[in-house]
Amino acid sequence: MYKFNYNDKEYELKKEKCQDFFNDEEKPVIGFEVEEVLEVLKSGENVKFDLEYYKEACEACYDGQRQKSYKFLEYFFYVFTKDANYVTSSISNEYKDTSYNKLLKEKKVDNSYIVKVIVCENCGEFTVEVEECEI
Repeated sequence: MYKFNYNDKEYELKKEKCQDFFNDEEKPVIGFEVEEVLEVLKSGENVKFDLEYYKEACEACYDGQRQKSYKFLEYFFYVFTKDANYVTSSISNEYKDTSYNKLLKEKKVDNSYIVKVIVCENCGEFTVEVEECEI
């Protein structure tokens, strides 16, 4: 579970509140599920969700009233893999004193992905999207 506050409201992210988990269709990250995302968020420093607007409403709390946009809270970070297996993230403690290029040269990683955590501002249900980065 991961908790954060936004505009005086507490949000509690846990596996049961995850609506969808989209792992890259062509090259999914092996061993990286909702639990790992929550652990990375918990261990990360300066994790700050920002307000974003989406064209689609939250499936969990949509009331049928069509709007131009819907409010969500979003945060993203990067994960690095070796042979498609999760190694570390850009917000993990062990990443502080290194860089993707350094890890790549040391052959500790061979690919990177962006992970977006998108939380409904209204009900707190969330979605995770994992997409391979074009390098």
